[in-house]
Amino acid sequence: MKQSEIKEASTAELQEKITEARKIYSDFKMAHAISPLENPIQLRSHRRSIARIVTELTKRKVQ
Repeated sequence: MKQSEIKEASTAELQEKITEARKIYSDFKMAHAISPLENPIQLRSHRRSIARIVTELTKRKVQ
């Protein structure tokens, strides 16, 4: 998810997307533990997108 998409989304949408992204990340992590993923870079990209969403939510709370 791009930063511009995150900034445009509402807080409720971001909450929804973060739960969805965390579930996908945990599924990838479990699959990678059992047998290596074809593209392990997916783990990093999902982890970073979660961090982007959390950062935006934190910025909104502070303001």
